[in-house]
Amino acid sequence: MLSQENHLLRRKLGLLALLSMVVANMIGAGIFTTSGIIMAQLRNPYLLILLWAFGGFIALCGALVYSELGAAMPEAGGEYVFISRLYHPLPGFLSGWISFVVGFSAPIAASAIGFSEYIVEAIPAEWAVAQYLSQLLFLKAVAVAVILLFTLVHIRGIEGSAHWQNFLTSLKVILIAALILAGFIWGKGSWSHFSLEQTAGDSPGWRSIGLSLVWIMFAYSGWNAATYLGGEAFHPQKNIPRSLIFGTIIVILLYLSLNTLFIYAIPLENFQGEVTVGATAVIHLFGNSAKYILSILIAFALFSSISAFIVLGPRVYYAMAKEGYFFRFAARVSPKYHVSVRSVILQSSVSVIMVLTGTFDQILTFMGFALGIFPIIAVLGVFRLRKTKQPDYRHPGYPFIPVFYALAALCMLVLTAIERPLESFIAIAVVLIGIPAFFLFRRKEI
Repeated sequence: MLSQENHLLRRKLGLLALLSMVVANMIGAGIFTTSGIIMAQLRNPYLLILLWAFGGFIALCGALVYSELGAAMPEAGGEYVFISRLYHPLPGFLSGWISFVVGFSAPIAASAIGFSEYIVEAIPAEWAVAQYLSQLLFLKAVAVAVILLFTLVHIRGIEGSAHWQNFLTSLKVILIAALILAGFIWGKGSWSHFSLEQTAGDSPGWRSIGLSLVWIMFAYSGWNAATYLGGEAFHPQKNIPRSLIFGTIIVILLYLSLNTLFIYAIPLENFQGEVTVGATAVIHLFGNSAKYILSILIAFALFSSISAFIVLGPRVYYAMAKEGYFFRFAARVSPKYHVSVRSVILQSSVSVIMVLTGTFDQILTFMGFALGIFPIIAVLGVFRLRKTKQPDYRHPGYPFIPVFYALAALCMLVLTAIERPLESFIAIAVVLIGIPAFFLFRRKEI
């Protein structure tokens, strides 16, 4: 039986739409910026590829477990629903609380600012409107405009949102695949860059490897996207698992191919510590003028991600509000568009405020730790699920897959806490602030 909380939502999303959400939510600017920092710690191209593959396997393990949870509880809300049903409404609320505070609103703001910066880089100076305004004002104006654009698109119904997202994600994947093929076929790279003779110094220790994996997992985050749309998924018992698994595999293949291309393009001494590794690779492959191509590509990747974030987040707030643990207006669904319009507007408003105040980058730093807690709790919930009911869909590899994912994710949390104790403490504090908020919402219908 499907929960009655979804009776106002329409099950219109097929496999392609759910798959698009997963891919769009995962691929942002991270893949184009993190590998140079990681290489500075590893100093080994083969180890870099191996860790990206290992990180992909961790993400795939999470996707496998979530496929069973999503098929068993195909409702709007993702982790909020899983944790609330399998444990207690309080930890479920805390996962939704973190989603509202920073899980979606802040990434929307950060991605919008990133989009504006990259799109300005791609515009020839004589064409740029920015020359008539201060650069900061222009960047913020573009970022706010993008958020408002997708807000208007996504409040007009899930079918229109799905069409937009399918187009944007398909084009993003095509552009990345074209860059990879063009780089290997026509680019001026060299396979000698894989030679270990270039490496110098001691081999990286486990601490460096662990820190590198933390960065890599940030780039893989978003593999759980389809579960937030469980209440609008058509044939959810089939399409949610397929979208999570196939979407994650597609991203793994793209990430491994891109990192291989980066190594092929850039000599190791130029690779290490390079933050804009994507731009550097394109310049080495095609010449200095080709950097505009990558600026457009990254801007488009962020463009698609903003769209996906604006779709996904309001489904969490809707699910919380339906059960009395959030602002009641967030539960109201438009009878015309069958979307929680006010949830979408609320989230976009918070994102716009973050863009205008410029505080979202600090929030993201503090909350990276907190965002890693709740997937572990949800994944371990599969053991409770199998004890309480016999789900129709069961993921392969049980019980090893959920145990492996939980242990790997827990190790990364511990490592983050050791390396960034202040940020981790603040993140935990923000989670704990959600406890009185839970009881406040439960006592009052706001």
